[in-house]
This record gives sequence, structure tokens and C-alpha cells, in this order.
Amino acid sequence: MSYEPCYKTEDMNLLLDALLKLRTREEAMRLLDDLCTVKEIQRMTQRIHVAKLLTNNVSYQIIKEKTGASTTTIGRVSKSLQYGGDGYAVVFDRMEEDPEYLRNWTMFRP
Repeated sequence: MSYEPCYKTEDMNLLLDALLKLRTREEAMRLLDDLCTVKEIQRMTQRIHVAKLLTNNVSYQIIKEKTGASTTTIGRVSKSLQYGGDGYAVVFDRMEEDPEYLRNWTMFRP
């Protein structure tokens, strides 16, 4: 199944290819530091945390307490999980297959 968002441009392929070349957390952090502001990184971090908690059926109230996200942000992430491009699902499925992830990331469980 091919996924082609309406906003995709040829220039975006450079970003996508760059992301696919990253091998370590440090490399990913270095690229994020170069590409994004601290606030943008914090917001993306919060959204992926919210998404992981939502996929584990954690309530909005607990998510709000754990992440500090507004109910608006939680609702938007929920909408992405329901109607988006399934990017969260792909990543979370692969994380769940990784023994190191399972050992280290119990914070995402209810």
C-alpha cells in the first residue's frame, strides 16, 4: 500500500532519506538538534508519548497527568491514530518486537 500525502514534495525525499540513514539514538538526536527548535522536539516527544499511552488504552486524564499534554493535543493525537497514515502503528509495532525496548520502556504501560 503506497502512502502519498498531498503535501509531499521532491525535497521531502531528502529528509525522508536522511531519517532512514540514522543508526543510533545519538545520531537521531544530533539531526533533531540541527533541524528543530528545542520546543519542537519537546512537542514531538510529548505527542509520541501521548500516542503510545493511547495505544495502551490509558485514559485522557492519566495521559494529561503523565505528559502534561492538553486535552486538545491528546484529542489530535487520538485522531491521528484513528485516521492518520498509520505511522505510529508501524513504529510501535517494531518497538514491541525489540527486546531492548521491552526491557527499558515500561513507562508506556498503564
